[in-house]
Amino acid sequence: MSGTRLPQTPAWWFDGSAPPLWARAVSTLYGAAVALRRWAYRRGLLRRHHPGVPVIVVGNLVAGGSGKTPLTVAVVERLRAAGWTPGVASRGYGRADASTPRWVEPGMDAASAGDEPLLIARATGAKVRVDRDRVVAARALAAAGCDIVVCDDGLQHYRLMRDVEIEVQDVRRRYGNSLLLPAGPLREPLERAADCALRVVNLGVADAATSDAAQMTGEWPMRLGIGDVRPLLGGRGLPLAAFAGQRVHAVAGIGEPERFFAMLRGAGIAVVPHAFPDHHLYTPADFEFGSRLPILMTEKDAVKCAAFADAQTFMVPVEAVLPDAFWDALLERLPARDT
Repeated sequence: MSGTRLPQTPAWWFDGSAPPLWARAVSTLYGAAVALRRWAYRRGLLRRHHPGVPVIVVGNLVAGGSGKTPLTVAVVERLRAAGWTPGVASRGYGRADASTPRWVEPGMDAASAGDEPLLIARATGAKVRVDRDRVVAARALAAAGCDIVVCDDGLQHYRLMRDVEIEVQDVRRRYGNSLLLPAGPLREPLERAADCALRVVNLGVADAATSDAAQMTGEWPMRLGIGDVRPLLGGRGLPLAAFAGQRVHAVAGIGEPERFFAMLRGAGIAVVPHAFPDHHLYTPADFEFGSRLPILMTEKDAVKCAAFADAQTFMVPVEAVLPDAFWDALLERLPARDT
């Protein structure tokens, strides 16, 4: 098997073409439902709940990937460095038993934990709780000793009151055609972005000049720093440059696989792309590519593939890199920490 298996995002979301009439009609109904829900929360007809500790939500307005998980990991690590004891609340998309709340341990499998929560637990060592109800998850974290909660996604989960909202955008896709689902990629109207205290733009692997330009627009630039490529079976890591000039199978089951493929091409690697749906649960058959080449994949994919990886299977870790001033701005928006 080879090639792209990813269900196609509607072309009209990002290419400037007109959405079909049915999509516009459904978008109007969707927009009315979103507006009614927001009104109900603002008027107190639907209750909001606070877990008793500060809450930071990392989310986006656009359906699909934007780089929330690397930023969530970075936020957890910065909070810990500032003396907080952070925990992470997540719905845990892609879990086999999504209705069952649970603590995520680094040794768990992704089918039980969810790929992103498992990645966060392994990367940070923080307490991670998955639950469809983020209010309940946040309260469980607070009861377990966490003095601040970071939500991976959940910008639209209004039941959970939050102290700081961080919106993340992808620099290439932005808001697409700026229309609501399904006519466009927006989960909520564009004006919702003004409610977010901090707006981060994921530049991918970008240079400092591009980062400075992004900051001038009032948005905080986020670059992705590439770590050593690590074999899934364990062993010494290699710099990504070690694969330059080689042909590889590139595997990505993330919101925007092309971001990963472009990163590899930018390192001089000849990419045979294999895009899978976001949160895809892999089987050995998914890797029957018909040619024997090194396989490079994202960290999010790697947590689901170790059981059937071989010596030619590698993961490419990335970390979110933001200006020091961003972290100052985030910490300034938090209440004083209890000591």
